Amino acid sequence: MIDPILSLAFSMQSNKGIYALLLGSGVSRSAGIPTGWEVVLDLIRKLARTKGVNCEPDPAAWYADTFQEQPDYSKLLKQIVIRPSERSQLLRPYFEPRDDDERASGIKTPTEAHKAIARLMAAGYIKVIITTNFDRLLENALEDVGVIPTVISTPDAAQGAMPLVHTPCTIIKVHGDYLDTRIKNTPEEVSAYHARINKLLDHIFDEYGLIVCGWSAEWDIALQNALKRCKSRRFTTYWALKGNLSDAAKVLVDQRQAQVIPITSADAFFKDIEEKVMSISEFERPHPLSSKVAVATLKRYLEGKSTIRLHDLVMNEVDKVHENISPQILPTNGSFSSEELLHRLQRYDSTVEVLQAMLITGAYWGNGEMGELITRSLERLSDSLNDQSYFQPGFELELYPALVLMYAAGLASLAKGNYETLASCLLKPKNIYDSHGVRLLILSLCPPRVLDTRNGRVLPGRKTQYFPLSEYLFENLAGPVKEFIPNERQFNEVFDRLELFVAMVYADESLQRAELFWIPIGRFGWKYGNYQNQIVQVMSQEIDKAGDDWPPLKAGFFGGSIERAKKAFGEVLEFLKNRANYMMG
Repeated sequence: MIDPILSLAFSMQSNKGIYALLLGSGVSRSAGIPTGWEVVLDLIRKLARTKGVNCEPDPAAWYADTFQEQPDYSKLLKQIVIRPSERSQLLRPYFEPRDDDERASGIKTPTEAHKAIARLMAAGYIKVIITTNFDRLLENALEDVGVIPTVISTPDAAQGAMPLVHTPCTIIKVHGDYLDTRIKNTPEEVSAYHARINKLLDHIFDEYGLIVCGWSAEWDIALQNALKRCKSRRFTTYWALKGNLSDAAKVLVDQRQAQVIPITSADAFFKDIEEKVMSISEFERPHPLSSKVAVATLKRYLEGKSTIRLHDLVMNEVDKVHENISPQILPTNGSFSSEELLHRLQRYDSTVEVLQAMLITGAYWGNGEMGELITRSLERLSDSLNDQSYFQPGFELELYPALVLMYAAGLASLAKGNYETLASCLLKPKNIYDSHGVRLLILSLCPPRVLDTRNGRVLPGRKTQYFPLSEYLFENLAGPVKEFIPNERQFNEVFDRLELFVAMVYADESLQRAELFWIPIGRFGWKYGNYQNQIVQVMSQEIDKAGDDWPPLKAGFFGGSIERAKKAFGEVLEFLKNRANYMMG
């Protein structure tokens, strides 16, 4: 029998946004968040202390005897504090970290479950969450991945909300938010919802599949009734459970013919779901024939000089890639674990696979039209750039697709000795989004800038590497360019030559602008002076021997000046020596 979690992962991956979550207090429990009833009991204790009374062992019974009514959250707050600002300060310690120690310990901060859910929402696999929780851990986790949800916690908010189909991320807090004194706590309060909330729930339970986690169904009569009202079962209900079902939950499981999934914790469950969904997505790489057909079509258009068709073929694929790497689908803010970072790079690699195959072929057999398309492709896929500093390393993961395409096309250009097309990769693409004026795109498109050494060493097996992303590109591009660079020794040489060219372009740009510069050194840097690689010596001899006839100059590199080329080369050489001394010292 297939693992129910795997079945759920396949359903979520193939039906994006179809499943809604129903989350109870069990999801926030590991973060140290109290339940609503626990907050009420603690408030009763505070009230009793203000009156000099010991309300134990049953605070709720003491309150009922003393005030001749059942505990009411709103009335409790009004008796303890008067002003709304004071109420806010009273409640925050229940739901927010009290100090740095609690924050460092993960107390009242998003759990692994919240983080996994946030990433699934950011990727579009989940769009709607119903929760009985008052806390804002989901909102905080979503903010960390760059997503601002629509939050519905009152009937008024439900009435004014956009239709769910038009909102990428909606959280419905059926019992309210902790900073709103109207939250529902007592059995009476959770026995019925406002008509607007009921209407919204009816819509969700009818049209969405459901994943239940951390909810016992024991006390929330109104939520039980909302589920019972729904007679349709368009999609499966999955009920994740730690322990045994309550009697109320058994009734709902039977009615909805739910698939029960035993779990050890909400954290482990949602982490497992996320990993399986993302793994399935990675397997959905373009069929190998997709790349072959695209390349064959591109060759026909190149041979037939079908400029318009060539343009449409390439730019349509660029638009497809651009859409699939958008921050809404693949957010890049927030932290990445080792596996998450590797999975993200693999996801990018699969997304650009068809376009990469076309640009490699076009760069090798390239003409002017193809070179222009390469330039436009790189600029289009780098439009996340804006006003940022230059000549320094960093973490700009959203630029990786453009970077890997620049490397792929650059390698093919060098393999052919086609420096005009290489210029279309390295010199012609511009960062038009810089407020300080148009600059070369390459100044923001190099491995250390996209993923510097510190961040790159998070990747599995790269803890001690000086140039982790450069090494990753080296290992992953050998296959795609093998048709044009079949020999391993030759691939080593061409790859190092490309990175040395990039370093020289940086140095030249710095010299021309008279700016304090930093030079990106790739994997060839650690081999500097090593017998395994002689690219620096080979390039030096080429420049000296060819002089003004050096082919890159005729393609526009270094302003066509051999003196500029030598100066740039000299700066790179000096930078290499200083770096070698630093690494050895």
